[in-house]
Amino acid sequence: MNCKDCQSVFLDLLLDPGAPSHAAARSHVESCAKCNQEFKSLEATFALLDTWKAPEPSPYFDQKLAVRLREEQAKAPEGWFERLKSRLLFNTGRQFRPALTGALALILLVGGTFASLSGVGHSRPQTSATVQDLQLLDRNDQALQAMDQLLQEDGPSDEIPPIS
Repeated sequence: MNCKDCQSVFLDLLLDPGAPSHAAARSHVESCAKCNQEFKSLEATFALLDTWKAPEPSPYFDQKLAVRLREEQAKAPEGWFERLKSRLLFNTGRQFRPALTGALALILLVGGTFASLSGVGHSRPQTSATVQDLQLLDRNDQALQAMDQLLQEDGPSDEIPPIS
């Protein structure tokens, strides 16, 4: 096991040192001085964190925080920039949704109009040479059929024209 793989297993070794799946990592830590030193440092950090006690908040913390928030919200801002800043900071932004929706619709409308006028995305599909040759033969066949019909109409006809 290399040092990089072993260091990725350090937390598992600290939390569950007796697990049989970490035998290779434990043997590497015992044989490698650098990994052993880092593992000992990590153990010391965890031991120090176990002894640390979080301070108790004051019993009136929530009330004091609520009062300070109300004071800040009630305070009149100095200028128009400060009013704008406080409006953006202290609300959910619901009043901007209709304006943003309208602006987005306008952008899409202008962009679509510009794209249709400039011809973006309206390129003709490229056809292969084989398809072009087949289309040419089809047009030639149609022309030959039209010529045959013209030639047949010039000749004598045995049919009796319909009476209308």
